[in-house]
Amino acid sequence: MEHLLDLTLSSAIRIVLSCLGIYIAVIALTRIFGKRSFSKMSSFDFAMTVAVGSLIATTVLSSTVSLAEGAVGLLAVYSFQLAAAFFRRYKPFRQAIDNTPLLLMRNGEILHDNLRIARVTEGDLRAKLREANVSHYSEIQAVVFETTGDITVLHNTHMDKNLKEWLLTDVAE
Repeated sequence: MEHLLDLTLSSAIRIVLSCLGIYIAVIALTRIFGKRSFSKMSSFDFAMTVAVGSLIATTVLSSTVSLAEGAVGLLAVYSFQLAAAFFRRYKPFRQAIDNTPLLLMRNGEILHDNLRIARVTEGDLRAKLREANVSHYSEIQAVVFETTGDITVLHNTHMDKNLKEWLLTDVAE
């Protein structure tokens, strides 16, 4: 406990310089590898975000990890993300790393078994319906628990049948 608030000038300078260096590295790598680096479209994307945060924190605060080592770690994580984005084009790989969207409501009917599978409560569902300005069950075409954990409400409008079918492609019932 006696070292809880210890800070020397040299360690403060090291932290600031490491922070600046790793910050520049993250910006540069994100520009090179693209915005997908921080999307939340799959579980792999989530792991990428967590790994980058951990690498930044470790590089900035640990005196045993150099800025160069942190930058190499970031490059490796970004490279894995790029490879995963490439291989997601292939169904077996995509099925291995992506969650499947799940239908929670269809034509105003709550699918209770799917709520249980998704671990979504009726209260969560009601909140999302309020957020989507739903005032009557007849307004609901579908409610989808997305791969990202978001809940999407498709309103029962004069939606083109082909568009509706396309939007619900790959959604588990």
